Amino acid sequence: MPDDGALSSRSPAEGAAVGERTPILAFIGDADSETVLREAIVEAVPSGMEVRRGNIRTAINVLTRAATPRVLIVDVSGEEQPLTALGDLSQVVEPDVRVLVIGELEDVNFYRHVTRVLGALEYLYKPLSRDMVARHFRPFIVEEKNPSEAVLGGRIVAITGVRGGVGATTIAANLAWHFGVAARRHTLLFDPDLYCGTAALLLNAKTGSGLRTALESPQRIDELFVERAAQPVAERLHVLAGEEKLADVPAYAPDAAVKLLETLRRRYNFVVVDVPFAPMPLHRDLLDLAHQRVLVLDPSLAAVRDTLRLLALPAGLAQPRRAVVVLNRLGRPGGLARREIEEALKMKPDVTIPDLPRLLGTAASMGEPAIARRSGFRTGIVELAREVAFVRLLDSSAGTGRTELLEPPRTRRKLFGLFG
Repeated sequence: MPDDGALSSRSPAEGAAVGERTPILAFIGDADSETVLREAIVEAVPSGMEVRRGNIRTAINVLTRAATPRVLIVDVSGEEQPLTALGDLSQVVEPDVRVLVIGELEDVNFYRHVTRVLGALEYLYKPLSRDMVARHFRPFIVEEKNPSEAVLGGRIVAITGVRGGVGATTIAANLAWHFGVAARRHTLLFDPDLYCGTAALLLNAKTGSGLRTALESPQRIDELFVERAAQPVAERLHVLAGEEKLADVPAYAPDAAVKLLETLRRRYNFVVVDVPFAPMPLHRDLLDLAHQRVLVLDPSLAAVRDTLRLLALPAGLAQPRRAVVVLNRLGRPGGLARREIEEALKMKPDVTIPDLPRLLGTAASMGEPAIARRSGFRTGIVELAREVAFVRLLDSSAGTGRTELLEPPRTRRKLFGLFG
């Protein structure tokens, strides 16, 4: 195993000067991972990055003869001894390179060894999602601190229908059910529509006066207030919603959304907010404060137009990537075809959900989650959950897959010397 002196003594490259170092170089083993990687960082790095098809052994062979990039992304999938391979890589790269690793092992011990012992900055396992890459690779690629990770707390996901009737509330309610019941994470479904919100109805939950009080008097918001205002649906799923008289005009304190979301994040792992896009300060604040926006459209020309307009809105400070686009009710009679929608948007929707009127209509009438039944709708919600809420492997309670015998961290030196 080389020491720091051995790493530092290597010349920058054979035949290349330090100034010629590639900004970002990736060695990726499959096309799907390459596509996700490019799409997730294109906004942060408009010039793009150099991607070569191959794995960590390909990277070692290339970098033995070429200049080390400033950021190196390597794929260890299929490698029998990935830790050994990373050690070999450390012998041919500069000590200041920022190494990011992709693999197929979903194992917490492997994650700790790669990041804490070997010194790679981050490790993500396949299949990759855009949210994974944007949240955990992008800050190291652009050398910025990610605001969404600056304060410990839950993750806020804002679901917005690009126009009324596209099914955004149904998707929000079922996404919250998936997090709270299926994934058993403490989850809150938040419906800020005090007059006509239907999120609580979809989960057969109660509404109360607590939300109005919070919006009018944010100084009263604390953990105890949240406990009393949120109505339980299941052990780890609660709903915060109101139903005010149509003649009433609740006031909205300017700092109410900030105080409420900060308090909710201390109590819940996920806060799913059903935010209708309307010219109201509360709704705009919720969109700006979310960690991830989700836009839901149906296969109509008006929905496509409004999707483009909402995608053009400036991102919030805690949003490292563009909004996730969900095409709902694909295949609806009289609707646009997928190809027509993709051509109009100039992009592929991130998640597609088929038109299932009977399933969703029955579920809504009974106040039951449609995701509880196996269908294309459930498949779409699970895919959406991966897109918007990847959880760090280090935080998971248990890993799956192969576990390698690891030495205690203090017995090993970090191989990638100047970071980690």
